[in-house]
Amino acid sequence: MTLDALWNRVQDSLSRQGMMRHLGVRLVRVEPGLVELVLPYSDKVTQQQDGFHGGAMGALADIAGGYAGLTMAPDGMEVTTVEYKVNFLAAFKDGELHATGHVVKAGKRVIVTTAELNHVDADGKTSPCSVMQQTVMCVPKTY
Repeated sequence: MTLDALWNRVQDSLSRQGMMRHLGVRLVRVEPGLVELVLPYSDKVTQQQDGFHGGAMGALADIAGGYAGLTMAPDGMEVTTVEYKVNFLAAFKDGELHATGHVVKAGKRVIVTTAELNHVDADGKTSPCSVMQQTVMCVPKTY
């Protein structure tokens, strides 16, 4: 599959995710086995101390890892998360989160991925935010 076709496959799926649209997540990079997403800081993603909420961070990592897996899934298939584990490394306000999902191993039915989240502040300084490990499985496309 060409890089343009992979981009379109991921972007088309991402555009159907109401939660990701609501949070303002955007796709910035797609390669075989790799996807990068960006989540801007807003009042939609905060917890009570005004930092990025762990739920938003976990969702972003889940989507980045899942879409990295989708780049390796056969045509006519999608992926769905079976499980994931996330470690939160630091809390941040403002700026944006960059999530990079990577495929560790792609099998016929199960794909193992990781995702790293980094905070990027207004000056462009990057700091580790969280790491995730995930298992997704291939399922038939239903739309």
